[in-house]
Amino acid sequence: MQTLPHPDQARRWLEQIFATRAVQRGAVVRRSIAWVDREVGKERFLTEMRRRNFHVIETADQFVVVCHNGPIRLLF
Repeated sequence: MQTLPHPDQARRWLEQIFATRAVQRGAVVRRSIAWVDREVGKERFLTEMRRRNFHVIETADQFVVVCHNGPIRLLF
């Protein structure tokens, strides 16, 4: 059973993610699912992304986050 990180640690990790230039520009960020689980917990991460209306794609062992709420289209 996995233990969740301390809430202060998780909060700081999320603040660092949202302070990145990529997020500020509405670009794309990619994070390892294992790293997200370890640093903040998958559910809290997804809750924060949903709260910001970002798109999250899970592929292989990565989360790809589109840091805007505009339309996206998967081409193939």
